[in-house]
Amino acid sequence: MANQDIKEVVRSKYGEAARRVAAGEKSGCGCTSSAIPCCDPISSNLYASGETQGLPEEAVLASLGCGNPTALAQLNPGETVLDLGSGGGIDVLLSAKRVGPTGKAYGLDMTDDMLALARENQRKAGAANVEFLKGEIENIPLPDNSVDVVISNCVINLSADKSRVLHETYRVLRPGGRFAVSDVVVRGEVPADVRRNVELWVGCVAGAMEESEYRRKLAAAGFEEIEIEPTRVYSVEDARQFLVTQGIDVDAIAPQVEGKFASAFVRAKKSAAKEAAANRDCCGPMCCSTAEAPKEQA
Repeated sequence: MANQDIKEVVRSKYGEAARRVAAGEKSGCGCTSSAIPCCDPISSNLYASGETQGLPEEAVLASLGCGNPTALAQLNPGETVLDLGSGGGIDVLLSAKRVGPTGKAYGLDMTDDMLALARENQRKAGAANVEFLKGEIENIPLPDNSVDVVISNCVINLSADKSRVLHETYRVLRPGGRFAVSDVVVRGEVPADVRRNVELWVGCVAGAMEESEYRRKLAAAGFEEIEIEPTRVYSVEDARQFLVTQGIDVDAIAPQVEGKFASAFVRAKKSAAKEAAANRDCCGPMCCSTAEAPKEQA
């Protein structure tokens, strides 16, 4: 499938999820049990009731993630946070609470229906330090060195150009900035035909990276102190109902699948020392970036 085709599939799926939530459906993870049965084991029970207290119900219902990056990321008052693929805005609103009125929380999404839902949730929550931007995670509409923390909740695996996403993330982070995302990873080798079927269940889309590949791509983008911590390892029993409906002999593939797919918290840092050295070597008026206003808003 071409990159643009993948993007349109993702846009269509998440736009539909946003419309369902906006229409008042309460199916969990933005989908009905008959339409996308794979979602519940992945997207359920990610947030404690105390965390979501005070948030609009629609923000919680529109959560399509595989983890809870805001619970694991270090966020400090006054910091600027960017959520890649912000959906209905739950992680942006939670981040905004933690960075406080002197901080800022940006949400980036390419889907108009999700952006409309997120902005309505922002209005209901009364969050003044939040801004939702329209754009793609492969081309982040923010200037270089402009955010302290980048979070994301099971979205990077949706991109057909993950290397570009990670390079863009590195670009917008300030020196010393942190990458703190939840994502689905593959742990070890899985036969290609088995992987395709299981990935339809894990996160409801194909695209999860193998753990070592994730590390390599982060390092290639310039990140240091890379850590991948599994937060929920999926059992073949979790997927049994879905896989059986796909005509798969679950017991036959179990040894090849068990423990191989997991939600994980992925951490990394942009080196402050390396960036300082690069700036010392800067010899032209354009080689050192300065912060500006966002490039694109909707």
